[in-house]
Amino acid sequence: MLGIKRETDYAVRTVLHLAAVGEGALVQVRDVADQRLLPLSFVRRIVARLRSAGILATARGMGGGIRLAREPSEISLLDVLQAMDDGVGLNQCLESQHSCPLAGSCPVQRVWNETSRMLEGHLAAIRFDALAKDSAHMAAHQRLLKHRRGTKKGEHVAGPPSEEQPGACGRCGFHPPRGK
Repeated sequence: MLGIKRETDYAVRTVLHLAAVGEGALVQVRDVADQRLLPLSFVRRIVARLRSAGILATARGMGGGIRLAREPSEISLLDVLQAMDDGVGLNQCLESQHSCPLAGSCPVQRVWNETSRMLEGHLAAIRFDALAKDSAHMAAHQRLLKHRRGTKKGEHVAGPPSEEQPGACGRCGFHPPRGK
């Protein structure tokens, strides 16, 4: 299966969170981890890499935290993938001319290369300002926060069944109902 690394997914979720909270807002790393259901140790490593790539800025001390270093409209999904060293090459033969003795003359390699470039262009066009404005994302995020704040040891927050997640708990819409 083709896919991105878990660390890259967490990096995307971290940047999306910062894009959604508003321009210039400083957020505690722990809050990002808690609200996005991410392991704190992962988020700390991710923040360091995103800061090195110029995507995040950090402020130390009282009132410090992390924020986007650029406008969300200037940060693409491809930027985050590249910051996390997660390329879009579909096959190892695209990484190095020496990885395959048929490199350069292989018709399949040309297809992999063309497809990788198309995917790269698509990811470069997807900006975090547009992702953060997605109303379904915002509604799900608010439901999740409400669920987490109102749930203790298996208790539920009253609410309608989740249409977005069939098979999820009918009361809160997140975890599977007991007995399934």
